[in-house]
Amino acid sequence: MTELKDNIPPHNDDAEQATLGAMLLDAEGVSIAQQFLRAEDFYSTANGKIYQAIIDLYDDGGKKADYLTLSDRLEQKGELKSVGGKAYIASLTNVVPSSANIEEYAKIVQDCSFRRALLHISAEMNKKVYDISEDSGQLLEHAQKLIFELTDRKRTLKYRSTRETVKDAMAIIEEALKNKKTCTGIPSGFEELDTMTSGFKKAEMIVLGARPSIGKTTFALNVANYIATKTNYKVAFFTLEMSDVLISTRILAAIAQVDSQSMMKGFLSNAEKQRLVDAAGIMYDYPMQITDKSDMKLLDLRTLARQFRSKHDVDIIFIDYLGLITTDYRPNNRYEEITDISRSLKGLARELNIPVIVLAQLGRTAEKERPNLSSLRDSGAIEQDADVVMFLHKKERGDDVKAGDALDFVNVELIVAKNRNGPIGTVQLAFRPKFTQFLPLAKEQQ
Repeated sequence: MTELKDNIPPHNDDAEQATLGAMLLDAEGVSIAQQFLRAEDFYSTANGKIYQAIIDLYDDGGKKADYLTLSDRLEQKGELKSVGGKAYIASLTNVVPSSANIEEYAKIVQDCSFRRALLHISAEMNKKVYDISEDSGQLLEHAQKLIFELTDRKRTLKYRSTRETVKDAMAIIEEALKNKKTCTGIPSGFEELDTMTSGFKKAEMIVLGARPSIGKTTFALNVANYIATKTNYKVAFFTLEMSDVLISTRILAAIAQVDSQSMMKGFLSNAEKQRLVDAAGIMYDYPMQITDKSDMKLLDLRTLARQFRSKHDVDIIFIDYLGLITTDYRPNNRYEEITDISRSLKGLARELNIPVIVLAQLGRTAEKERPNLSSLRDSGAIEQDADVVMFLHKKERGDDVKAGDALDFVNVELIVAKNRNGPIGTVQLAFRPKFTQFLPLAKEQQ
């Protein structure tokens, strides 16, 4: 790579020419180069145009680029003269040490491109920091956005042959035949739901929607609590609406089976106090991380999620809730912003290879009628991106059950409206407000 002298950005002419020459000599080199490079990654504008013409030929029915076909394509585009003419194209194949090393050539070109991009980011941020009208927090977020965009580009395309993938597929099937489990993913603690979904699986985005005060946070905490105490999986919980302490008090009330209101007011019996102490002991060693930043930006969330995955090896992430996440840029409307957030969260699940459960607010129509996929607010992308979509729906008040003057439990439906890899259906639940707890309805009635 050329050293940075006299303000010349990092680049490597030999590697660029060798990459193009290898693509002309070996058709397989085109698909290899595409894993690492885009036309703008070439420092030489001429080389970038040649690269794009080779890709265009390849995309046009798999045509092989050679001296003649490439020259013809560039001439049609009116670019042949600007790239150096036929003589330059002919010279490319002469500078290739070995077409077998195209991946290494492409990586050198890519590395130079990233170094130039970092220089550009540095220059841009250097200019902005002297502008006192710019908020420092916004500057930091903008810098993070630019860096993460660069990081996303760094991830190369990957592919495997069916010879490789079929081995993994058969291993999963053989494991299922051996253990005969109805739940192959992370269990929720609700048997009917786990039978329907086979558990929360890797790389899945699961959406849980409800109107306010129906109990979506409580349900998510119940599931997170079950995973943290009854399985070997580790949990991360993002709460944008409540404090981490309040989240912990809800979990304590559910574990100790004490009235959450009485607990917060200090009116507990000795037996309840002891159960609370025991519950605190259980939570002390919880494999759960909680973050409670109320104005969390998408980039902050992605950064923390990666940290949780790398430092704490979390197996599942909960986000409460989608509508409170914002971005550090201003799209044309909220629909576009929610679309970007939804797709980013789906991408995060795939990147970290763990399930991501996202809570979402439903439109007002869900108060009067049974919710369906169109009840999701702000963007149709949520429905498209999600692998599983579930709704909590409170049934008629006549179905509620009272113990004395107090409401003992509320009948709630958990509607699985979308299940990419399984059936849809409804699970009947009982919500016990005083214990901030959901139970299968049949168990509560018993």
